[in-house]
Amino acid sequence: MNRILKVIMLPLIVSNLFGQGKKIFISADLEGVVGVVTGEQLGPSGFEYNRFREFMTAEVNAAIQAAKDAGATEILVADSHGNGQNLLIEKLPKDVQVIRSWPRPLGMMEGIDASFDGVIFTGYHASTDNLEGVRAHTFSSSKLTSVKVNGQVMTEGSWNAAIAGHFGVPVIMVSGDDAAVKEVKSIIGNIEGAIVKESISFHSAKSLHPEAAYDLIAEKTAYAVKNIKKYKPYKIRGPITVSITFKHYQPSQILAYLDMFKRTGSHTIEYKAKDMIEASHIIRVVTGFNGGKTSP
Repeated sequence: MNRILKVIMLPLIVSNLFGQGKKIFISADLEGVVGVVTGEQLGPSGFEYNRFREFMTAEVNAAIQAAKDAGATEILVADSHGNGQNLLIEKLPKDVQVIRSWPRPLGMMEGIDASFDGVIFTGYHASTDNLEGVRAHTFSSSKLTSVKVNGQVMTEGSWNAAIAGHFGVPVIMVSGDDAAVKEVKSIIGNIEGAIVKESISFHSAKSLHPEAAYDLIAEKTAYAVKNIKKYKPYKIRGPITVSITFKHYQPSQILAYLDMFKRTGSHTIEYKAKDMIEASHIIRVVTGFNGGKTSP
């Protein structure tokens, strides 16, 4: 009887050791995708946008396939750049689900919960506080110049990692330029990094060939999923203080009409939140509210 039980249990033990049955969340941005250097690759008006949607999708597919090969069985992808409608969803595996468009309470991390085993960031970029990085910005290049939590400068990667950390889920891999990978790792800890290009300036980089980038992302993803137990969630325990600095003067002035916001500088407001979920809900309103206007 014991022998029979061992035979039955062996596949489950091996499965657990090698990351089988893992549930993975992928948050996909575009600025950090291989070859991206200017706005011409980043939106529908750019002459190269359609080509780079292909590259973005291929990077996500490289991560998906590698995660599956390493034992992941369920994957959710959040299309998290611009209009949130960049990925060519018909080119994704049919068993993968996709979060698209806006608004979303958790922004780039919409869909994350405690059922996931790990998070992967693809196409990520450096923060607007960084002296380096291709298209470096934080959440909105047209609206914000800095976001801090408890005095710590945040990248989109570290903010999103903290949301995942709220649910006890670790970030295990990030891809993007060298500045982005270095910056997010310096804040959230040692995770795998796939550097697909080296930043020269805001609008210039030395880039890998797309196929080489896909191979690198696959390599780093496979290692991360196979070794998923080694990564720790990035947790910021509440209550927390969020500081937002705007590019323009007026938003901080108007938001300060509400008692929940404290104006700490001509362009800066500060607010308290009980945790990263509430912090995300508030910043989504601050950056996404259009004065009663809506987009069709």
